Amino acid sequence: MCVAILNPLNAKSTVPSVAESPPPFNTAAWLAKLNDAQREAVEYGADTPSAPPGALLVIAGAGSGKTNTLAHRVANLVVKGADPRRILLLTFSRRAALEMTRRVTRIAGAALGARAALAQGLTWSGTFHSVGARLLREYADLIGLAPSFTINDREDSADLMNLVRHELGLSAKERRFPAKGTCFAIYSRVVNTGASLGHVLENAFPWCREWEADLRMLFAAYVEAKQKQSVLDYDDLLLYWSHMAGEPAIAADLSARFDHVLVDEYQDTNRLQASILLALKPDGRGLTVVGDDAQSIYSFRGATVRNILDFPAQFDPPARQVTLERNYRSTAPILAASNAVIELASERYTKNLWTDKASAQRPRLVTVADEADQARYIVEQVLEAREQGMKLKSQAVLFRAAHHSAALEIELTRRNIPFVKFGGLKFLESVHVKDVLAVLRWAENPRDRVAGFRVVQLLPGVGPATAAKVLDEIVARAGGGNPVDTAASALAAFTAPARAQEDWHPFVKLMSSVYGRQTPWPGEFEMVRRWYEPHLERNHEDAAIRHADVLQMESIAGTYPSRERFLTELTLDPPDATSDESGVPLIDEDYLILSTIHSAKGQEWRNVFVLNGVDGCIPSDLGTGSEDEIDEERRLLYVAMTRAKEDLHIVVPQRFYVHNQTHMGDRHVWASRTRFIPAHLMPLFDAYAWPRVPVPSAPTAAGLAAAARAKIEIGAKLRKMWD
Repeated sequence: MCVAILNPLNAKSTVPSVAESPPPFNTAAWLAKLNDAQREAVEYGADTPSAPPGALLVIAGAGSGKTNTLAHRVANLVVKGADPRRILLLTFSRRAALEMTRRVTRIAGAALGARAALAQGLTWSGTFHSVGARLLREYADLIGLAPSFTINDREDSADLMNLVRHELGLSAKERRFPAKGTCFAIYSRVVNTGASLGHVLENAFPWCREWEADLRMLFAAYVEAKQKQSVLDYDDLLLYWSHMAGEPAIAADLSARFDHVLVDEYQDTNRLQASILLALKPDGRGLTVVGDDAQSIYSFRGATVRNILDFPAQFDPPARQVTLERNYRSTAPILAASNAVIELASERYTKNLWTDKASAQRPRLVTVADEADQARYIVEQVLEAREQGMKLKSQAVLFRAAHHSAALEIELTRRNIPFVKFGGLKFLESVHVKDVLAVLRWAENPRDRVAGFRVVQLLPGVGPATAAKVLDEIVARAGGGNPVDTAASALAAFTAPARAQEDWHPFVKLMSSVYGRQTPWPGEFEMVRRWYEPHLERNHEDAAIRHADVLQMESIAGTYPSRERFLTELTLDPPDATSDESGVPLIDEDYLILSTIHSAKGQEWRNVFVLNGVDGCIPSDLGTGSEDEIDEERRLLYVAMTRAKEDLHIVVPQRFYVHNQTHMGDRHVWASRTRFIPAHLMPLFDAYAWPRVPVPSAPTAAGLAAAARAKIEIGAKLRKMWD
């Protein structure tokens, strides 16, 4: 049902309405499983889909059926006659978008019966970045972009930043200039937050303040380099979209393309994303955002809780607000403790999660001696739960920072308990994966200097200097024209170094084929893979393992309709690791989950352990500089607590062994319970020390006197034994 829009500035007239009048359906069956608040959110304004009312804010508490509610709202709009191709649904992951589309199709299809095919036209469902990439390609000619632009992932963007850094001579400073990753992190923070460079340096990178003028020069040169090479970085997809929406003619056309705009996880949006939404729907009509301010925990990515807190007041009249408070996940005692923790936040939407899942088991607040005892306690409890029939996969250990689980990982390994830790090397950071993708990206855009620089150096005998000459020759031959037409001839004419002579002809043949798209997709991926295999074996001792990853990537590529779509989607929403697409590579079918709290958001488990419930860890000692930072740390604990369905353990080690402390050497550091669970909340927890052993009371004066007499009497008896 997808309709190509040939003229972006006449978009609305080229997309006909799917349904002229709402089809009949069974209202009772349609809404029967929704509670009253969910039903209110689903039905708001749906009776007039072509003339939507003002903005809607759905505050969806943890475990309150947010995804189900949003899917029903979209489906209800379609059932009532809204054109699904004129609905824009924005999520924060590709998987979430696919899941939402499947649910909408299933729900609306059941209601529409014979007209179920109409529900399959939800073609504008995706992440902010993927939708932004699609729109930028459609409007590219109007905003000075080459439609064939490529998208750098974060590591490639940092590499390009590094090239510019060297060209400007900043790496040759007498004093150490910030590394490429730091430079790019500063740049990204400025772009996403809208704050000045000086403010970002002062508040997030104070050790780089002395380089403000040089960084400003570096960032300007980096932007110029991207434009010359027709590449965009991850942040550009929002930045260009935001600026595009700031042009009145384009903004009006963009707004007219969509009758309804719905956003999931609105608490995780940054300044740019909020500005895009306001440009699309400045009066709020047809705009729905769903989220939970209490789960806003991604400020380090530029997200701001202010977007959801200030949302109602952005419109006149203010946005309609519906709050989902019924929780379908956790027991009543877990919710009581979680509500009490978040209630102490300085600013929030008032809500009180409730459930009909009664339980006598309160959350456990367990004091242990140190990290070693913490690990032993968790292992004991995990195994005990397993003996009672609870799978390891139904249990999770959550922590504020990845290194907090080190002692636990050692104990799990010693006890032969399989586990999976969410984190580690990302899919696109693997050297062999980046090599293959670089070939495809350079074929898509020969101006992409980072990709070309990497590809040419895969050949034996080719170093940075030779690679740079090759790229310069391609640019020189292209002049002001399209380098795709001249790249192959430039490679063929180049005199390769002696060591590369044998490999140069096959390389030129490969690039000529992929530049010219001589082999249909995804067949050209197989061709690139076969060319790369000998270089993989030459450069890596563990080539067999890496080869399996490349084959897996080839399988993934086959699910995309084109090279451009494959490169775009994989860059914008990569799997966390190669195993994400092929299943967890374990020798055991059951395993314990270890995860940072940030990675655990949106997940749930029957049994949850929270490590290091102490000040310095939760909150992090780096997150207490302002009230806003402390509030976000409080929300992190709240997110961790609300992942638990049946059992929750917050473990409080009393001391930590710290290594290599300046001036003080290795030493024990004493810790105190997290400030987010003050004394007056203690009745909500089952608090005890582990191991559960009686703690002797302090001796009284009378007791000491009696003991002294007993000592004298015993001594006398002992002496008498030898008389």
